[in-house]
Amino acid sequence: MGFYTSPSFFMALAAAVVPAAVLGFMERRIKYYGFAASCVMVGLLFSGSPAGAAAFAVFLTVAFASMRATLASWKGGCKSMAVYRASLVATIAPLVIYKVGAVFDANLLGFIGISYLTFKAVQVLIEIRDGLIDDLGVIDYLYFLTFFATFTSGPIDRSRRFREDADRRLSRSEYADLFSRGILFLLAGAVSQLVLATIAQTALDPSATAQLAGVPAVISVPGPAPVRTIARAYVYTLYLFFDFAGYSLMAVGASYCFGIATPQNFRAPFAAQDMKDFWNRWHITLSTWLRDFVFMRFVRMASKRKLFSSRLHTACAAYLVDMLLMGAWHGLTLDYLAYGLYHGVLLALTEVYQKRSAFYKRNKRKRWYRALSWFVTMQLVVIGFALFSGQLTHIIERIING
Repeated sequence: MGFYTSPSFFMALAAAVVPAAVLGFMERRIKYYGFAASCVMVGLLFSGSPAGAAAFAVFLTVAFASMRATLASWKGGCKSMAVYRASLVATIAPLVIYKVGAVFDANLLGFIGISYLTFKAVQVLIEIRDGLIDDLGVIDYLYFLTFFATFTSGPIDRSRRFREDADRRLSRSEYADLFSRGILFLLAGAVSQLVLATIAQTALDPSATAQLAGVPAVISVPGPAPVRTIARAYVYTLYLFFDFAGYSLMAVGASYCFGIATPQNFRAPFAAQDMKDFWNRWHITLSTWLRDFVFMRFVRMASKRKLFSSRLHTACAAYLVDMLLMGAWHGLTLDYLAYGLYHGVLLALTEVYQKRSAFYKRNKRKRWYRALSWFVTMQLVVIGFALFSGQLTHIIERIING
């Protein structure tokens, strides 16, 4: 049963939402029912994949043991960095093994949702180490990781925010507002993913490029080859947005029905004025996770050790590290790593330009400049997604091979 893709999932979701709605309208806490429902839904997800279920069980066991070891160390007063680092490595190890194995077409410890769950589990460890989490119950932790609404495709929630929502007793009017918005998000997400993404999908050329992107297209884009290549890049961008935004909207909608106000993942990304603005609008929970747990920590570490001559150079290096990790998180392939490096370079160049360019400071608020900046940004975004889909590397290979 595929989440947000198969009719059986939507039937199971409808059945699961009914008791949650009854509890919500009765002003009862949904937390324990939500945890039980998540266990059932995740069980259905892995019902046809014993290997995936086993890999998930291994990950959950390792992550839970790592969390408890780190929490015991910090609560015990010794604050052992050795325990923390060992826990961090153990939690990340299944994802690294899976990504490396995928390069060689081997599925080692992989299961659907492993990338999202790893970032959630790592976030808990880091916040324990930072002193932001001093207690975390078994059900609280397992519910956070196994919450079915965001299990396969995000958004990447934060444990403290999630626990606050799960523990709240909403009034009838509060839950009614959340529930109604949840249903609207589910419908909007379904339209985006099942209708708009399908329309974009059918406009893609059924070439090796489309197959690399996982898009079995049926209608070719008309025109000369260069025009078709450019058109495919734009259409793929639209397809990716409608597909992923649709999944995210449905995940948010399902969360709302269970009393969890999962944060939004997209905020009009195609209105972005520059690349930094784009990443504040696209896959927001991933970009903010990387900002908080990679970018800011790298900046602090580099500044403390004086690795770079200026704060600007430090920020540029941090963008490169941040985005390369983002690319590797998607996969250890040339396409994904190039996509991460591309955006790291663009963000670094944007930082330098905005900090040092008198032209930018003089014109940044003018209408013509904002329109031009928007246009350039969108072209850079489309090129990035052409990298992400494998379209550019496929074209380069064809040129090299004649």
